[in-house]
Formats: sequence, structure tokens, C-alpha cells
Amino acid sequence: MSGEIEQRLAELGIELPAPAAAAANYVPFVITGNQVFVAGQVPFAAGGKLQYLGKLGAEYTVEEGQAAARLCALNILAQVKAACDGDLDRIQRCVKLGGFVNCTPEFVQHPPVINGASDLMVELLGDKGRHARFAVGASNLPFNVAVEIDAVFEIA
Repeated sequence: MSGEIEQRLAELGIELPAPAAAAANYVPFVITGNQVFVAGQVPFAAGGKLQYLGKLGAEYTVEEGQAAARLCALNILAQVKAACDGDLDRIQRCVKLGGFVNCTPEFVQHPPVINGASDLMVELLGDKGRHARFAVGASNLPFNVAVEIDAVFEIA
């Protein structure tokens, strides 16, 4: 059924942001064969304003980090939609997410933070949203964002 993923987004009350332009000398996504590699996405809200600037373990809780990761996932989906000429139903599977968490040295809850993105993929895509993943801490991230996530998708 055409528009199935868009329908699921609507049911969840989710509107994807416009895909963000690259911030340096790279492209937001690359398609090779039947895979889309999405460059690291940061928590841009609608209108292109960065959210969640600061560190987990200092400025943000795990729950706030999960919200930042979910916002990154929405930006990932916006890039995949652009890569698929507007047709999210071309998604066959979310293959992998790579999560970076800007955090204090003592912070060790990286996986629960990145669950904010992982949970959205499964909530939206069902079994096609189950993926391999890593979640690591970083001493800082671009623009001082709390979370950055990249992704690989298989598409039709």
C-alpha cells in the first residue's frame, strides 16, 4: 500500500522536518546499490533550529537525551525520504544506526539515550526498523549538540 509509512507517521502525530543541508564538504546521503548511507544527523527542530546543546550528565538527563536522539532519527528519516524521491515506502529495512552522545566522563548511559532513535524506528517501521547499532560517548560533538546519529537503510 503506497503511503503506508506516511500514514503511520500521521497516526503517531509526527511531521518530518525538512532535510538539513550539509554543514561542510560532504553530502547528506549517498545511495549505492540498494543502500542509503545517511550522514550524521543532529537534533534540528522544524525550522532548522538546533535543540539540545550541551552534555548528558551535566545539562541533560537520559530522558532528555532520548528526546534528542528521537529528533535525530526524524532528521534521518527526512534524509531517507529525500533519497527515495519522497517515497518512504521504498524502505526495506533500517540496517544500522550509529549513535554518539556528548557527555561527561562519568556518564555511562549511552545505549538508553540512543534508544530514543531505535525505539522510533521500530515504532514506525515494525520489524523493518530493527537494526544493528552502536552507542558511544564523546567528549564533544559539532555545535555542542547532545547527540548525533548516522544510519544505513536498505531500499527498494
